[in-house]
Amino acid sequence: HKAGNNVSRSRMLLDQWQKTAVKEYLVREFTLPLPLSDAARIEALAEMYPGRTTEQIIAELLSVALKDLEEAMPYVQGESIITKDEFGDPVYEDVGLTPKFEAATRKYLKQYRSESDSVD
Repeated sequence: HKAGNNVSRSRMLLDQWQKTAVKEYLVREFTLPLPLSDAARIEALAEMYPGRTTEQIIAELLSVALKDLEEAMPYVQGESIITKDEFGDPVYEDVGLTPKFEAATRKYLKQYRSESDSVD
């Protein structure tokens, strides 16, 4: 049930904010306008979880939303069989949005990592 997953993932994020320190990791910065109502909610979360900056909260919320979005992409059965399941039934390739999204994600991640390596 997708809605349940979204709520439990959000609860896990709230629990993480409550219990843990922030991890350091490589980042790419984006500047974007936010509707005032969203900005106010982010500031409210930063006030409620003083161990997190507004930027950290935005990044972590965005990460959860991207995972949810990827899971919501529909499977579209292709013609090629890529493997067999545990019952010996064929598993067909996904020709929908998911493999395109994953390939583009890998492309940009490789690009960002090479940019990061060249700066060091």
